[in-house]
Amino acid sequence: MPGRSPAVAVMLSHTWADNACMTELIVIRHGETDWNRQHRFQGQIDVPLNAVGLAQAERLGRRLADEHIDVLVSSDLQRACSTAVPLQQPRGMAPLVQPLWREQHFGVLEGLDVATIRGQHPALWNQWVRHEADYALPQGGESNVDFHARVMRALSALVAAHAGRRLAVVTHGGVLDMLWREARGLPLHGPRECDIPNTGINRLRWDAGRLHILRWADADHLDGLPAQPSTAQTSVPDQDRGMAAGVALGAGSPSAA
Repeated sequence: MPGRSPAVAVMLSHTWADNACMTELIVIRHGETDWNRQHRFQGQIDVPLNAVGLAQAERLGRRLADEHIDVLVSSDLQRACSTAVPLQQPRGMAPLVQPLWREQHFGVLEGLDVATIRGQHPALWNQWVRHEADYALPQGGESNVDFHARVMRALSALVAAHAGRRLAVVTHGGVLDMLWREARGLPLHGPRECDIPNTGINRLRWDAGRLHILRWADADHLDGLPAQPSTAQTSVPDQDRGMAAGVALGAGSPSAA
């Protein structure tokens, strides 16, 4: 599919069968919404899937139809729950709906697109794009430090309750960014470094208290559907943009939210 980065595969020195306590995770970003297209901060606002997002979810369901899943988990936001429907229906299983898997809260910027934020909240925009780990936007925003702690609470509770099983989690782009950073040992400051396509399949392993990436951003099932909005983030404040050519207008928005 145009504009999509190849899936990242990580070679392992041993297999799942080597340790019955290892827990397999298939973590999936929800399907596309209109706000993704508009580079609008969704955060924890309950935005529905658009027609493309529903088609992506159906493709996802067919792609994973033959895979065994022991437990299906979803964020409680409808864009995640709707994406989970094609996974739950053929298996006859109800998902565990868990608010801890929600997207990061972006405070006062939720519901606004990038152009509006730059016009109405230029100081907040310039602060946010620095991606400082402990910075939280006003009116209830979560810092990366607090958000990462929430994601790890969700993950730790899930694998403790279902150790050694195969788990599928439908969640959000920011959550996946936190899992990527955790598995790669990356800091919580700075823009994200990974591709996070809508309904991309990300395979991870939890083993002895550590998270490992097996395969990332597998979206082969979406071939032929419209190209997705970029999930790249800028770290260039507007006042410095004259020194940084080629930064797109929408870059930096959480289109992976």
